[in-house]
Amino acid sequence: MKFSTREDIEAPVDYVFAQVSDFAAFERRAMRQGADVKRREDGPIVQGAIWDISFQFRGRDRRVLAELTQLDVPTLLSIDNASDGLNAVTEVELIALSQTRTRVLVSFDLRAKTLTARLLLQSLKLAKTKMTKRFNARVLDYAEDIEDRYRRDA
Repeated sequence: MKFSTREDIEAPVDYVFAQVSDFAAFERRAMRQGADVKRREDGPIVQGAIWDISFQFRGRDRRVLAELTQLDVPTLLSIDNASDGLNAVTEVELIALSQTRTRVLVSFDLRAKTLTARLLLQSLKLAKTKMTKRFNARVLDYAEDIEDRYRRDA
């Protein structure tokens, strides 16, 4: 099951990339929402960085292994996630439309590897329209946050 959307942001591509690749901010946000996030290596984040993430979902403890598989500054980042028979790939691609405008393409692709995961994915497909709207709304909110930060910083 794949979700994808695009948004245009009134900010330069370098600034937008710095925001979407601020992994420390994403770690803090996940921890505020109750997840336990641990990066395996210290130091700067480079391609191949791995995070161990644990959280509760639908009353069960879940574990996710997230790996930064592509990091092409300032145009692309891709993260592979693996958990309990479910694999997901998150891609964020940036296209500079002008000096001060950037198009952000975000995709999230879920794939099941086990029967249990297939059943979960099938139940999610029943609510795909609602989930697509939520996905698009969250990406839009994040894009607006980046624009607001750029205006404050400029």
